[in-house]
Amino acid sequence: MKEQTLVLIKPDGVQRGLIGELTTRFEKAGLTIIGMKMVWIDKAFAKKHYSAHVKKAFYPTLEAMITEGPVVAMILEGVHAVEQVRKMVGPTEPRKAPPGTIRGDYAHVSYEYADKKGVAVKNLIHASGNKAEAKDEIKLWFKKQELHSYQTAHQKHTM
Repeated sequence: MKEQTLVLIKPDGVQRGLIGELTTRFEKAGLTIIGMKMVWIDKAFAKKHYSAHVKKAFYPTLEAMITEGPVVAMILEGVHAVEQVRKMVGPTEPRKAPPGTIRGDYAHVSYEYADKKGVAVKNLIHASGNKAEAKDEIKLWFKKQELHSYQTAHQKHTM
């Protein structure tokens, strides 16, 4: 039940100064940050991360967005972490994300609007879609020695 998942605060989230706000939301939910770093990825790494989308028509705008500034990458750990984080983040299209989710609270752009502008949807954050994707993404983004194990006060009082 205890899992690890990858979360990226994308360049638009970093540029808007939301790093602290977003990490706080995860910590308040009882998730533990076991690895974190800021990285400015290049096009080659973007192709590795978004390998499932490289051949799709929208990929060039996705690549431009993810490489336009630094990204904060973190590994979150907790009970049902993949599912929990996905719920907290909300649907990929911000317009469909309900209030209370990260995308619902901080973004509102639609695919239609982004397509008309010729840009990727600014949706602030990436979260692994399932357990298998999380494992692959964690290996891509972090070395084992970059991950840390510790017990939080939340864990001491609730588990």
